[in-house]
Amino acid sequence: MFNALVVEKNDEGKTSASVQEIGIDRLPEGDVTVAVDYSTVNYKDGLCIGPGGGLVRNYPHVPGIDFAGTVEASDDPRYKPGDKVVLTGWRVGEAYWGGYAQKARVKADWLVPLPEGLDTRQAMAVGTAGFTAMLAVMALEDHGIKDGPVLVTGAAGGVGSVATAILANLGHEVAGVTGRPETTDYLTSLGATRIVARDEINETVKRPLEAETWGGCIDAVGGAMLARVLGQMQYGASVAAVGLAGGADLPATVIPFLLRGVNLLGIDSVMQPYDNRVRAWQRIARDLPMDKLDSMIQPASLSDLPQLGRDILKGQVKGRVVVDVNV
Repeated sequence: MFNALVVEKNDEGKTSASVQEIGIDRLPEGDVTVAVDYSTVNYKDGLCIGPGGGLVRNYPHVPGIDFAGTVEASDDPRYKPGDKVVLTGWRVGEAYWGGYAQKARVKADWLVPLPEGLDTRQAMAVGTAGFTAMLAVMALEDHGIKDGPVLVTGAAGGVGSVATAILANLGHEVAGVTGRPETTDYLTSLGATRIVARDEINETVKRPLEAETWGGCIDAVGGAMLARVLGQMQYGASVAAVGLAGGADLPATVIPFLLRGVNLLGIDSVMQPYDNRVRAWQRIARDLPMDKLDSMIQPASLSDLPQLGRDILKGQVKGRVVVDVNV
């Protein structure tokens, strides 16, 4: 028997989440059984803990879109008991049972060996958000980051925090956008040299082009903010789009693409090929300062998750929530 956060739906369609003790026979089919050490809290987790947001297929359900732990049993030759592994994406925690449990059973293809230099707690301090941030940094690098500040929107969130720390560590000037003035010291500690108030950049303007300001951008907000940022990019600069906290609509024109050669790069972390996953995790181990990572961590347990799920949907979670499933 082991503990898990189980989300159930009643006959009226209402969901509830609670920590329950369940048997290993209830785990779904898979090649590898993992003793989970840590998971995290992401926006998708908030949806899945609550009403589901259309992400959860069947109830009862165990959320948790990522986890890190130790292989207990494996039917796949790539993994053996004792191996340290990390999982992000593949719709685990949404369509499949996820990491909010002390054990998980998944397909071997979904796992990545934990890179040298990271332990399981650090891996989940990075988590899906940090993995996505690294993918975004790599995409900007592949297209060439221009001179001048790199803008990070939603900078105090999970993706933004890690992106800020990585970019600053790589020597870039980082401008962090936040709607929470109380996070200024936090963002500065991660390496941001400029703080941009959300209200300054959150509304569209009639002019399709403004002054060329940003040498690159990692955008976790979308919506009107992304539209505005596109018109402020330097010639040939790129925006890596990773989220839609500000909405899925994009009230923009094609002018920045046609007259300034701006690139809009979509970042998907869910279905990333294995080789690029390994590349990203190796870069994380090398380029993310561990002291900065420690300052992002908010510890939590399985019993904290129902409230944290509500909090993250309201934008009230700062940095990285690391869930110790064994406390």
